Order: sequence, then structure tokens, then C-alpha cells
Amino acid sequence: MTKADIVADIADTTGLERAEALKAVEAFMTSIKSSLADGQNVYLRGFGSFIVKERAEKTGRNISKNTTIIIPAHNIPSFKPAKTFVEEVKSKVVVK
Repeated sequence: MTKADIVADIADTTGLERAEALKAVEAFMTSIKSSLADGQNVYLRGFGSFIVKERAEKTGRNISKNTTIIIPAHNIPSFKPAKTFVEEVKSKVVVK
């Protein structure tokens, strides 16, 4: 499912125009991105949590030059689904 599919689904479900649904989806994504960039986690009850994870500094390898490099500590965004969401997906998804 793409962003366009989500916008179309929201427009059909709510009766909004597609342009208005697109603005709502864009505003939602912008809000989540800005919150995570500020270091604040986003919790959506029944859906999941968008969280900022801290990665520690580690040693890596540059294979082409066969040298060791230091990868500095950094933060990355992550999503953790709610238990109810996981159970719903488990019960409905058929493995092909």
C-alpha cells in the first residue's frame, strides 16, 4: 500500500476530498517526523509507538580498503507495534 492508496482510502472512508485527505496525511507524517527529530517519542494507543533508538559507537570495516572504521553513536527512528495490532495482523495474514 502506498501513500496514494492511503489517501484514497481515507478520502473514500471519510467523504473528504482527496486533496484534503492528502493534506491530513502529510500533516500527520510531518508531525511525527518533527517530534522524533526533537527527541520526543510518539505513542498511538492501539496502533504502536514511533520511538527514537540510540545506537552505541561501534567498530566497522571498510571492505574495499580493508580498513577499520569507527561508526559514531547516533539516533535512529523506529516503530514498535502495539500488542493488539500485532495480534490482529497475526490472525488475519495468510502466508503464501
